[in-house]
Amino acid sequence: MKHFLDLRLITINHVNERSLMESPPRMVIRPIPFDTQDSDAAAPVRPRESEILDSIRQTFAEKGFDGASMQELARAAGMSVGNFYRYFPSKAAMVAAIITRDLEEVGQKFTDVVAAEDPLAALREGLHMRVAEECCGVEDASLWAEITAAAQRKPEIGNVVQHMERGITSYLVEAFALIAGMSRDEAEHRFLPHAAMVVMLVKTTSIQAHGPSAQCKLLRDDLTALVQRLIDMILDEVAAARPKEPK
Repeated sequence: MKHFLDLRLITINHVNERSLMESPPRMVIRPIPFDTQDSDAAAPVRPRESEILDSIRQTFAEKGFDGASMQELARAAGMSVGNFYRYFPSKAAMVAAIITRDLEEVGQKFTDVVAAEDPLAALREGLHMRVAEECCGVEDASLWAEITAAAQRKPEIGNVVQHMERGITSYLVEAFALIAGMSRDEAEHRFLPHAAMVVMLVKTTSIQAHGPSAQCKLLRDDLTALVQRLIDMILDEVAAARPKEPK
């Protein structure tokens, strides 16, 4: 949904598109700790914790952040409440663990984008797919809609969601730097608002998909197409900043 991620991207500044295609750089993503007083929130998600998260995601999505009690979550995990608290002392700790794990998956997807033969096409395809999933209301989209709503009411959840959004924004800036053939610092200066807008579009699409008009398939389809076109405009503007090859 801690502050910024420490991203290492090995690039040569102001390289042209041909050299990028011939030798795609590698992006190594290393998240820094959560900016919270809970030191446990910074720890990697352990295998048993990951199993528990898998078992409670549906309960969270169906009943909502406030509606799902710790007793119900423990039951979904097949555990006693006392044992459950040993792993997750609060709902905020669960959300932090979900975000930590999901950011690792997002990081791998961006690594794949950077390594792709055509990073722009790979990023475009990935973002289009994500928007379509959000509009269709898949299970994870429902979960993230609940977490986003809870973030407006509970500061501890808002903090971890902000970390997620800042992390994904940083991933996007790194990808934009590669696509535009410029340094990371220059890409942040020029395209940080573009990256933030992409995050906002996906986030609001998820909220809209679970709103009062969610049952209208025509509206969902139109919304998907519109958001994808807006993302295309942002990506095209980033790509247009790439230096032209000398004739």
